[in-house]
Amino acid sequence: MKIAFVGRIIDGTGKAPFDGIILIDGEKIEKVGLAEEVTIPPKTKIVKVNSGTILPGLIDCHVHLMGERTLDFMKSAFEPLELKSVRAAMDCSKLLNAGYTSVRDVGGLGIYLKRAIEEGEIKGPRIMSAFKILSQTGGHGDIHSLPLDIAKRTGFSRLCDGADDCRKAAREQFREGADFIKICTTGGVLSERDLPTSAQFTLDEIRAIVEEAQRVGSFVAAHAEGTEGIKNAIKAGVKTIEHGDFIDDEGIDMMLKNDNILIPTFSIGERIISEGEKYKVPEWGIRKMRQLWEVQSKNFKKAKEAGVKIATGTDFGGGPLTPLGENSQELEILVREGLTSMEAIIAATKTASEALNMKDKIGTLETGKFADLIIVDGDPLSDISILRKAENIKVVVKGGKVEKHLKSSKIAFS
Repeated sequence: MKIAFVGRIIDGTGKAPFDGIILIDGEKIEKVGLAEEVTIPPKTKIVKVNSGTILPGLIDCHVHLMGERTLDFMKSAFEPLELKSVRAAMDCSKLLNAGYTSVRDVGGLGIYLKRAIEEGEIKGPRIMSAFKILSQTGGHGDIHSLPLDIAKRTGFSRLCDGADDCRKAAREQFREGADFIKICTTGGVLSERDLPTSAQFTLDEIRAIVEEAQRVGSFVAAHAEGTEGIKNAIKAGVKTIEHGDFIDDEGIDMMLKNDNILIPTFSIGERIISEGEKYKVPEWGIRKMRQLWEVQSKNFKKAKEAGVKIATGTDFGGGPLTPLGENSQELEILVREGLTSMEAIIAATKTASEALNMKDKIGTLETGKFADLIIVDGDPLSDISILRKAENIKVVVKGGKVEKHLKSSKIAFS
């Protein structure tokens, strides 16, 4: 059965909002346009949105579907994987309920959750997953406080050293069903014995991983905070730079030349600074985050003004500190950091779809793309914060299927 959504539309392309019709046939969008441009066939189910706004489904490019409930990694390391799996399944439902129809799992259980969602066993967004994070020994993905043999068996990282081992590690992830590869080319905030400014992996190691991804038509996302590690990642051919805190003018120019996408992940930083102590984040993690917060803001603004592509990502993994379902906090912060509300929406839709390597399938409300859309109560261009509350997301459609319809919304399916 065909469905026609009639109302105010923000299509994700950057075009001004318009009153129009989205005609859906099966899982795809058949036509989008003004009322006089779209003919609604007989027996079509019509959804009239008399108030509110229709947008593309939202996308978070940097989540961890790990079922985490703490950023105390020593505690988390010894929690049963079975328990984490159940939690992660619940997190998927929360994401969809909040209007997120697609996410990129940059280290976690996404390859399994994806199958369960596709089988109809659980509800959740469309998932692209990296499975295990690739990190050098002693790098950002290593659990430094554990003995090395235990660290190698724990968590969601694959430690690898030397080009050959890195190549093998990449092949292992694809063998398990990964859609892309996530690597760490610098230290980080939540790794105890390294610094965000420290470069990790050699150029040869990174290139070996990128080559393996390209061989199968995929790409690499790089956790990269320090200046040298950012540039090494770009030189080696990665697609997206995650965090990018210490990017300099040369790095910005390199990103523009290579068409890289920056995913700043402000949300986790704000959460750690404001509530990290309450939720047992290690003191060294809170200290490091405070040290780089203003630097990241300043360099982000420079990258944005230069024209670097920006996509949304939260680095949320679940639990009270980084709750999946409140991912639109990132859009609020991006607006505070200088984006317009429309630019923030584009970052969470059109540009985010590029970061997933799916720009021809999702991200905008255009003919031929998957029918992923949400109906939000109010105007996010006037108040971007309305997207943050799941109760404001009245309808969620993924692949033409209505996944959420709040009866209280007064949006009638006739």
